[in-house]
Amino acid sequence: KVQDIVDVNEYYKELEKYLSCVKTKIDFKPDVAIVLGSGLNKLAKKINVKETISYSDIDGFPISTNKMHAGAFIFGYLGDVPVVAMNGRIHYYEGYSMNQVVSPIRLMKLMGAKKLILSNAAGGISDNLNVGDLMMITDHISSFVPSPLIGPNIDELGTRFPDMTSIYDSEICKKIKNIARENNIDLKAGVYLQTTGPNYETPAEINMYKLLGADAVGMSTVCEAIAAVHCGFKVCGISCITNKAAGITGEPLSDEEVDVAASKASDKFCLLIEELVKRI
Repeated sequence: KVQDIVDVNEYYKELEKYLSCVKTKIDFKPDVAIVLGSGLNKLAKKINVKETISYSDIDGFPISTNKMHAGAFIFGYLGDVPVVAMNGRIHYYEGYSMNQVVSPIRLMKLMGAKKLILSNAAGGISDNLNVGDLMMITDHISSFVPSPLIGPNIDELGTRFPDMTSIYDSEICKKIKNIARENNIDLKAGVYLQTTGPNYETPAEINMYKLLGADAVGMSTVCEAIAAVHCGFKVCGISCITNKAAGITGEPLSDEEVDVAASKASDKFCLLIEELVKRI
């Protein structure tokens, strides 16, 4: 059932209930949290898994309805590092409130994670981006989706007016660049813009986003990054460019195209993230 929790105390109690439910299934404190975007779930096979918990097994937790998102938390180790990975995320276009969309991010923080790696499949706007490229997110534009911080502030999570000058941690970004260089990965960098979805953008909208300074566009990630900074995460983000944005090639867009392109880029994505987890 899609229902917003508007009372801030009730919402925080709901987060604590999710945490208690998880703890009954596994006693595990992750250091790094990872969100796996569309077609990028191959990384899950690299994890030495200790437990997998479906979102549907957590009472009241929002459930992913996108067929490309498994909808489960994976607990385990990448190398020696304890991680929790979201194999599929919650999207605003599924009909959930922004509070519900970012609940998994807040829950992973309550679990004990300190660093957050966000990933997504994105449409390339910049002429510099081609299908199959990985783009490190250096900044984002959030103006086209509601902020997840609207409403009474949850003081237990963070301050009322969090600074967003440096959302994507500079030290982690340096490590990402170094790993890419050492492994001959052609890593791009740019600004990501989130729309609500689920429809793809029009060519006119893409032209507008380009004028605003966006290099890539998608239907997730920005709201998660805002909530993550609010609750104290160190954040980084990687976009896999799965298609040229609407109007650039003249071809129609489809989710099948996104999945195929992301799968082809997944090997270098896995290598990048595996090495990054070891270094942060």
